[in-house]
Amino acid sequence: MDFKSLFRQKPIQSVLQDPDSSAHDSMNRTLTVRDLTFMGVAAVIGAGIFSTIGSAAYSGGPGVSLLFIITAVTCGFTALCYAEFAARVPVSGSAYTYSYVTFGEVVAWIIGWALILEYAIGNIVVAISWSAYFNNILQAIGIHLPAWLTIGYQSAVMEYQDALETGKAVEDLAYSLAPGISGFKFIINLPAFVIVVLVTCLVFIGIKESKRMANGMVMLKIAILILVAAIGIWYIFSEGTTSNWTPFLPNGMKGVLAGVSAVFFAYIGFDAISTTAEECKNPQRDLPRGMIYSLILCTVIYVVTTLVITGMVNYSEFANVTDPLAYVFEKINMKAVGFIVSVSAVVAATSVLLVFQLGQPRIWMSMSRDGLLPKRFSNIHPRYRTPSFATFVTGLLVGLPVLVIDDGLVTDLTSIGTLFAFVLVCGGVLLLPARPKEAGKFQLPYINGKFIVPALVVLFIIGASKRLGAAFSNIGNEGYQEVLFIVFVALALYIAVMSFLRNYSLIPVLGMLCCAYLMIEIPAKSWLVFFLWMGLGLVIYFLYGAKNSKLSQGAS
Repeated sequence: MDFKSLFRQKPIQSVLQDPDSSAHDSMNRTLTVRDLTFMGVAAVIGAGIFSTIGSAAYSGGPGVSLLFIITAVTCGFTALCYAEFAARVPVSGSAYTYSYVTFGEVVAWIIGWALILEYAIGNIVVAISWSAYFNNILQAIGIHLPAWLTIGYQSAVMEYQDALETGKAVEDLAYSLAPGISGFKFIINLPAFVIVVLVTCLVFIGIKESKRMANGMVMLKIAILILVAAIGIWYIFSEGTTSNWTPFLPNGMKGVLAGVSAVFFAYIGFDAISTTAEECKNPQRDLPRGMIYSLILCTVIYVVTTLVITGMVNYSEFANVTDPLAYVFEKINMKAVGFIVSVSAVVAATSVLLVFQLGQPRIWMSMSRDGLLPKRFSNIHPRYRTPSFATFVTGLLVGLPVLVIDDGLVTDLTSIGTLFAFVLVCGGVLLLPARPKEAGKFQLPYINGKFIVPALVVLFIIGASKRLGAAFSNIGNEGYQEVLFIVFVALALYIAVMSFLRNYSLIPVLGMLCCAYLMIEIPAKSWLVFFLWMGLGLVIYFLYGAKNSKLSQGAS
């Protein structure tokens, strides 16, 4: 296999005329702009707003609302690039397919492999969060499941060891109470597993049923969040707790950016919309609109919610709080509202699970169509018109780990995989040939970045000169985090030079730079795991995909 063959590109016309994505293997086209917008909201307004927003608020204070705006702008640049690809390549596959037609096969494989990690781990985290909220509801109505059926084995062991080290009682912990055989404790997160199975079954049955369920859950959780905001604003101004908003940036922008992983994890859902291209009535028009509408709506919801909870309760009280919305209402003795919030959290998490379980099988399907995975992954069920085998595998990939894993170990990996895909989607737009404006199709506005990009990069380097100087002066003793920062600066300078020489479009360049910067703010230890995952993916590609690729067979 020669080096050039690794970067063989799939012609756009070939993608559009792929026989495997038409005729008897086609899926039902039922999704409209409203469905896509609701699907985006279903995926984005979930575990982030009901759980991880607490840890982000603790680090950044009320100013963490700025991080949602920064993240939304970053995602906005990316969404416009996704929209450009969706208008040109309206088929399933998301960033994987987009990379195939621009960067070539091996890059497409890497992106597809990263997306598998993103969707699987994302749903593992959400399922575990769902289980915690669901168990709280059961306890509130007097149903008490054994502790060893509501927690993962890994979490139970960590909880037990932590109690021993700190001298706390261990008699009532799940690890102590769990039944065991020959020293092995039987501990599983049963509710998390059950919800994954149920959602996978719904996704298997069909897109119509999935969209109806998603739309209903979105309307319910938006109504509850409006109620939360209304009560919260009334409380803040009637009780005079606006002082909680001061200081607005207690730990500066560094504290705000410390929550980037938790916040960005909440935003990755709009990527899933692009995987449903073959089930849209008019993908070239509706996909771009659905992405942008859902992004704007979700940003408004996140900013308002963040300001409300940090106004009701001081940001310093959110340390180790995993259910911040329910917590603030319990704190002000409105437990009934807290219970409603818990119910809403279960609904929200279910909708996220639904959209992610919908997206991942379509990535598998697209890779299989190209010969990079076995043919079974692209099989369409004759009755339900869904990728049946890929959906089943996705259910196993998420359902089995949620029984035992601890969610705190994997959130960062989801954000890295997503940001990596976003960087390549934005970069891929720069490689697309120019095309004339077509009625009814989205077209990315062209803004010449010849002078703007270099100017912005220079301003960034001036603003970060202290950090950059410290990184270089201690280059032998620096941790991986600052090495990543130096790599980012080098990348930014290269892109600035290329923008000046080639008149690159401003929007995709800003998308690339913003996503790349957010990547380096994620802890370096997560990068090491990410590289191991990518290494495993490349091994599979060279052992199977490279030899069975349809482009490879066509060339030979």
